[in-house]
Amino acid sequence: MKSLPAGMQAHLDSGATTLCWCWKVTLTDGTAMGFTDHDRDVAFDSVTYEAASGFTATEIQSSLGLSVDNLEVDSALSSGRIDADDLAAGRYDDAAVEIWRVNWEDPNERVLVRKGNVGEVSRGELAFTAEIRGLAHKLNQPQGRTYSRACDADLGDARCGIDLDDPAHKGTLTVTAVSEDRILTVSGVAAFDDGWFTRGTLTWTGGNNDGVAQEVRRHENDGAAVTVTLWQAAPLAVEIGDTATIQTGCDKSFETCKQKFANADNFRGFPHMPGNDVAFSYVVGEDGDNDGGSFFN
Repeated sequence: MKSLPAGMQAHLDSGATTLCWCWKVTLTDGTAMGFTDHDRDVAFDSVTYEAASGFTATEIQSSLGLSVDNLEVDSALSSGRIDADDLAAGRYDDAAVEIWRVNWEDPNERVLVRKGNVGEVSRGELAFTAEIRGLAHKLNQPQGRTYSRACDADLGDARCGIDLDDPAHKGTLTVTAVSEDRILTVSGVAAFDDGWFTRGTLTWTGGNNDGVAQEVRRHENDGAAVTVTLWQAAPLAVEIGDTATIQTGCDKSFETCKQKFANADNFRGFPHMPGNDVAFSYVVGEDGDNDGGSFFN
């Protein structure tokens, strides 16, 4: 049960209230924005909650246990701080959200109702809907390690140890031709071997998608041209002359870790662990016949 400030409780007990909802959105880069369903701006804690944003919300539901409590926020794309391009580029993904119930006549009388993160965002031509996930959704994330032949470290993290800022693992490219906003002919990285950036990351540094990071599906260098194919089309149109940085990729195998990165000592998988294929070989035998010691013989 929430404890209300004395002033807020007295306001509620009065029978005539002047309440509104306020939403504070903090992006992963630290940018904080405020929005309210009141018809005038509301300000507190150094944040101005914008009124002309068209925000409405579904009912907030809470449940016992660790199930994830969700609600949805709808808004028109009318705020000067939210536009369709930002939503498409994923700049609001996993943003932190605080939802306040505020006395707009005296914003010091307020209570924090819910905290969470932005989940799935869907948008139309003139409006968008954002799912707000409760803090319990963090408990759905996998924790700990999994025994597998593949490495479970992220390339370049502290457990891996590879310096992705090393010029041997990073390049700067310029788009010279584009198809479907994901198949790019590029210049600037011709010195890198074919496939060097496959499974890597491309981060746009210029153009409509500036700041957006995308996964590389395939990197091809046939000696005459260099092509980078992305797994998904860029959120916004890619144009000739757009620039990006590209980092090398890893398929998580022990052979790649040893041969490509000379980093076998930091490999975080179990390449010599017997798998189902070993167990199955005793049943069928090496030649494929059922003569390898089956339990049914």
